[in-house]
Amino acid sequence: MSQAGKNGLTYSDAGVDIDAGNLMVEKIKPHVRSTRRPGADGEIGGFGGLFDLKAAGFSDPVLVAANDGVGTKLKIAIDANHHDEVGIDLVAMCVNDLVVQGAEPLFFLDYFATGKLDPDQGAAIIAGIAAGCREAGCALIGGETAEMPGMYQGGDYDLAGFAVGAAERGQLLPAADVEAGDIILGLSSSGVHSNGFSLVRKIVSLSGLAWDAPCPFGEGTLAERLLTPTRIYVKPLLKAIRETGAIKALAHITGGGFPENIPRVLPKHLAAEIDLDAVKAPAVFSWLARTGGVEAKEMLRTFNCGVGMIAVVSPDEAEAVAAVLSREGETVFTLGRMVAREDGGAGTLYKGTLAL
Repeated sequence: MSQAGKNGLTYSDAGVDIDAGNLMVEKIKPHVRSTRRPGADGEIGGFGGLFDLKAAGFSDPVLVAANDGVGTKLKIAIDANHHDEVGIDLVAMCVNDLVVQGAEPLFFLDYFATGKLDPDQGAAIIAGIAAGCREAGCALIGGETAEMPGMYQGGDYDLAGFAVGAAERGQLLPAADVEAGDIILGLSSSGVHSNGFSLVRKIVSLSGLAWDAPCPFGEGTLAERLLTPTRIYVKPLLKAIRETGAIKALAHITGGGFPENIPRVLPKHLAAEIDLDAVKAPAVFSWLARTGGVEAKEMLRTFNCGVGMIAVVSPDEAEAVAAVLSREGETVFTLGRMVAREDGGAGTLYKGTLAL
């Protein structure tokens, strides 16, 4: 008798293990509870997650939403069997996009899809997501784990994240008073963050190095260094926004680098003049550029090159804003200034040389 014709065929026979899913839910509950904050109790299991804006202290809020993934950085995590930190990247890519609009991240939901669910692997990934949520001050109020045999092969999986934040009406960024002469502050990145990894993986392939090889630009293995999580800038930036009231605009430097991300927050008549001599690129970028023969212009439009976030402030407020950010643990430096943009001109201009 064929398998299809016999009695007792189960969902497990088709490749989906409900018991494994239930086990993973039990494993992640402590991580979810650890993200409790005012407005959310941090429990999961219902059909939807709840959040109380009034309990969070807002009186007239505007909601801001963002979603993102980790990209092909996940492929390195899968190939190197190192899953503990990609969840931080997932949260970072979403919440950093919220804070640039002046919003406080409130809650987060994840989507985790795999071909065959490994409860321990899944729990490690969710533990990373919870760690990112704690760092950002937002609650992990729900998510979806999808076991989809035939859609994903071997140990492959994918992640997507969804974050919602809020700001009081009238306090959203960018402000309307950005003007020529304003200072651009740069905040250092932790490394490659979560963009450009298709090029990273191509360069590693050309290098002939294995993921467990000693890292040529730092301690540990090559995979460990490349999997350094995206920096979460939320709490320092919210502190600076609230204490100084002087931040006019913020830009998260993700895919597209300086030329694509900075102009998104600028008026059409202004351009950002970037002093490349001020950029202290971490060693990973020098290694990528040298090993892959990647030109500086291509590096600047693919990677953050050491600058994960920029802030626009007036010259007389730059020192005060930088002082708050430095006190909160950020490495801050003057990256450039706002200048008039020529008709049809680029939104990002460069002077100096990127040291790679």
